[in-house]
Amino acid sequence: MKKLIFFSCVLAVPAMIMAQPAKPANKPTTKPATKPAAKPAGTTPVLKTLSDSASYAIGVDMANFYKQQGFTSFNVSLFTKACNDVYADKQPLLKEGSANELMNKVMIKLQEDKAKPYIDAGKAYLAENKKRPGVKTTTSGLQYEVVTEGTGIKPTSLDTFVCHYRGTLINGTQFDASYDRGQPLIMPVSGVIRGWTEGLQLMSVGSKYKFFIPYNLAYGAFDNGAIPGGSTLLFDVELLDVKKRQ
Repeated sequence: MKKLIFFSCVLAVPAMIMAQPAKPANKPTTKPATKPAAKPAGTTPVLKTLSDSASYAIGVDMANFYKQQGFTSFNVSLFTKACNDVYADKQPLLKEGSANELMNKVMIKLQEDKAKPYIDAGKAYLAENKKRPGVKTTTSGLQYEVVTEGTGIKPTSLDTFVCHYRGTLINGTQFDASYDRGQPLIMPVSGVIRGWTEGLQLMSVGSKYKFFIPYNLAYGAFDNGAIPGGSTLLFDVELLDVKKRQ
């Protein structure tokens, strides 16, 4: 650390100079008080504390997430009000349950907008597919075709199924197949996508069906691994066995 050292010096002044008449002292002029310079508009806030940094980080995280989801119309003042209401223990404009339900609807709508090309392509495919002989359509929109009709028992929603399958997109791209793994799938009938839950209960053990499943009976508008959101899915399904609920 630097130390400041002050020296006190005594200067000898010549007598001649001391003899000169003194000049009248100038009156000190009072300078007007200056106002602190205003911060220019748009000045970046300073993150002074850990709380400041965390607050900003939360904002960045949330903004990036909703921007990626396609949420572009954001009312910052209402967002701030909601935060202030919660931290001040005030009654919010929306209860927590209603807010969660609303955001679920918003997220689904945003995803459906992003997945629209796949949704439209799937609808067009199914509209043509249902015209083929042998293709049947249920009230839910599930389409199926019987390749081989079995003679065994049919599963219920309470049972567990054993089956082999191959799944493809409408363009023929395979995204999964138990045949390739050499091991059948064993799962509860109610533990799979809605199109499967419905379709399996139409089958008898020993049957081979083709399922044509619209996106709303599959993974909806959301991506799932190699399956783009909004995709209509095609499955070859072979029901090998049914394990009845004990």
